[in-house]
Amino acid sequence: MSDPMKLALVVLILLFAASGAYVHLRGRVRHKAGRQVFDHSTFTAPINVFMYAFSRVPTTPYLEPASFPHLKTLQDNWQTIRDEGVALMALQKIKAAETHNDAGFNSFFKTGWKRFYLKWYDDAHPSAATLCPKTTELLKTIPEVKAAMFAELPDGAKLGRHRDPYAGSLRYHLGLATPNDDRCFIDVDGQRYSWRDGQGVVFDETFIHYAENRSGQNRLILFCDIERPMKTRWAQWLNHWLGRNVVAAGASPNDAGDKTGFINKIFIVSHVMGQYRRRFKRWNPTVYRVTRVLLLVGVVAAFVFL
Repeated sequence: MSDPMKLALVVLILLFAASGAYVHLRGRVRHKAGRQVFDHSTFTAPINVFMYAFSRVPTTPYLEPASFPHLKTLQDNWQTIRDEGVALMALQKIKAAETHNDAGFNSFFKTGWKRFYLKWYDDAHPSAATLCPKTTELLKTIPEVKAAMFAELPDGAKLGRHRDPYAGSLRYHLGLATPNDDRCFIDVDGQRYSWRDGQGVVFDETFIHYAENRSGQNRLILFCDIERPMKTRWAQWLNHWLGRNVVAAGASPNDAGDKTGFINKIFIVSHVMGQYRRRFKRWNPTVYRVTRVLLLVGVVAAFVFL
């Protein structure tokens, strides 16, 4: 490798490291440094820093729902949406993935979380159009909503602390059939919000967040990803392109007739590898941690010196 190429590679590595450090230090709540190094949000950090820099809305943990006027359609029709969601619950259609074909939310199923997809970027789910015709028609009128689902958090269920990997979207929750109880909450960067029927909240899911339900009752919400508004047309185009061509590959089916994206088609390989990784970690946690660090150092050294 020539000296100019090595210099360019070193600069890229430094920019990558700086982006990862920014993501780690952003907000009041942080992962331990060792976890952050291997977290998916570190690997997407350069893209996410770009999204923060060109965001047209504040880069705060929570944002005012009134700043997103297109969400008023959902707010005004929350009872219609609730009725279709409650009917789905009665049919037991809001559920965990039946196979390992939902990479984005796979870990959540272990702690009780359930979902039913209504749309995923440009791909509509035929099962949703059949079972939730009114809600899917409402969503068609709001192109800013890139993904939507009904999400259940039963009593006793929880979601562990995590960051979502992609800052090109923001998260909207609309309370439908909730406990209306402060013991059922989401915590975003150390600030708690408790769902209430008919009320919505917008937050940045790339801050560390977690959720718990200790209320004694089930919780049902409409869960949406909204495309982050950007300052310039070209930044908005790039955000839209990444969503349509990368994030859309994470489509997961409700039923056999729904589309499965490329990421979830190959997720079974990652799942099997993860089983071996977890066995290795249980065998000797110290050796496991040292091996991870050595592999990371080896990859960086290979790029720099080869």
